[in-house]
Amino acid sequence: MKKKLINPIIPGFYPDPSICRVGGDYYLACSSFELCPGVPIFHSRDLAHWEQICYAMTPENGFHMERDSGVGGVMAPTLRYHDGLFYIINANFSDKGNYIVTAEDPAGPWSEPHWLDDVPGIDASLFFDDDGQAYIMGTGDVWDNGTGVKERGIWLAKYDVEHFHMLGEPVTIFNSALRVGSSPESPHLYHIGEYYYLIIAEGGTEHYHAVMAARSKELFGFYEGNPANPVMTHRHMGFKSPIINVGHADFVELPDGSWYAVMLASRLIEGKCKNLGRETFICPVVWERGWPLFSPETGKVEWEYDAPECLPWEADAHSGELGMVRKDFEEKDAHSGGFGVVHEDFDKEELDLCWSFWGRPYHDFYKIENSALHLKCIRQSLIEELRPMSFGAEKSEEYDTAFLACRQCSINTTVTCGMKFLPEGQESAGLAIVQAMNHQYHLERAVSQGRQVLRLMLYTADYNVPPYFPGFTSETHREVIAEVPWEAEEIVLQFGIQGEHFAVRYGETREALKELCVADGERINPEKVGCMTGTMIGMYATGNGEDCETYAEFGWFEMR
Repeated sequence: MKKKLINPIIPGFYPDPSICRVGGDYYLACSSFELCPGVPIFHSRDLAHWEQICYAMTPENGFHMERDSGVGGVMAPTLRYHDGLFYIINANFSDKGNYIVTAEDPAGPWSEPHWLDDVPGIDASLFFDDDGQAYIMGTGDVWDNGTGVKERGIWLAKYDVEHFHMLGEPVTIFNSALRVGSSPESPHLYHIGEYYYLIIAEGGTEHYHAVMAARSKELFGFYEGNPANPVMTHRHMGFKSPIINVGHADFVELPDGSWYAVMLASRLIEGKCKNLGRETFICPVVWERGWPLFSPETGKVEWEYDAPECLPWEADAHSGELGMVRKDFEEKDAHSGGFGVVHEDFDKEELDLCWSFWGRPYHDFYKIENSALHLKCIRQSLIEELRPMSFGAEKSEEYDTAFLACRQCSINTTVTCGMKFLPEGQESAGLAIVQAMNHQYHLERAVSQGRQVLRLMLYTADYNVPPYFPGFTSETHREVIAEVPWEAEEIVLQFGIQGEHFAVRYGETREALKELCVADGERINPEKVGCMTGTMIGMYATGNGEDCETYAEFGWFEMR
């Protein structure tokens, strides 16, 4: 049987991939937005089987992150290797903006952030030329359209990576591939043959997302756009394309001289929703007449490609040599390669890499002891007032929440946990499905009108513009979907997710579950939420505005 690359190669909420090769090893970094730890790093030797090896940003190297809308935090990292050192350049909207971290070993430890006070804009990227000189580039309002009004474009400058500062003034090298093209960003530069190639994202990260190419023989020249732009997009395939929002590419060259591109895209669920957010996809690239040609013959991202013959093949310990290959992605689920498959008995103190907090856990709200996770009902909740987002905002340690979660990586997912919890006042705890912008389902134990109950809560929010635009305002709405009495301290909670069909179940044991209701997944995954982030599912506890000494105890958690 021929070996295959199965898309997405990293399923679930792992967007903005950046890749580099060192010898026979491939490393890939992704955005993590408001999750902590941040910037997951993956390793592969065959481009098909990927294993997470660390997070680049952790509390141990000074990572600060705040829980808010879900779409803030850290995004669009660039991962590069030069002269024995790995570099990640990135922006943190919860802290001081652009920074670089370094490591001799990509599995860590990574350095503390070197803050880049002289680097403006977003989506900064590093480039090391053949002579070892480093350059930095980024996105900003740098293009003069001839009227004196600055428009969005790409700038480039020499860079001193030993002392972390620019060497000279930034030079504008590109505006946009299309006239008045929106959101030119995420630049990556490559020196191939006699040309410097600039690859950018354009059109915004939603439906009109695209990959654009430009080139110049002079590094600081003004780059000519590829006449074939966009070189990769699915926007011409309509709003029902099963793979959608394709863009934000990064190149890697294989030992035999062949090329591949990794990029983000979303899987469309039931023709309308993007629950899993933006995931990491791959396609081959060939060179024709001095330009990159993505996914030759079809020009679109395919569900699978023949694996590169020059690379060794690593067996997949989770699902066999080829993984779970299912071609009808409208009705069935995609290859998961073990991502999103979790069984946790909390029998060790250190959490596995699949787990994330929302915001850095500054407060002492969790502990693992006696083979159980204990979450304290602190004042902060999963539903707080959404705040505008901007560089330079004052840092706070108040924006975290007692929530431990995993990414949903498969369209069809069942999540179950065992909880011991007896609320006394206004505190609550349970299992939550969290999307961006305060769109959430909570299956929780609580006290309602003096009664001990189990209930399903729906939270949604109205807002005028995204939180990174001026003038952002929002209003969050609360709705009880279903409620039943429940007096016992122990309970098993479950969400059975089949597309947008969320079966909500509960019971004394996992073998004797009852159905509380069937919830509509589209209500927390409407088009306006977009796909910047994906669904997180996990356990939480809150005092709902008051600090409580009550703990919720979770003996086990399972995601399948």
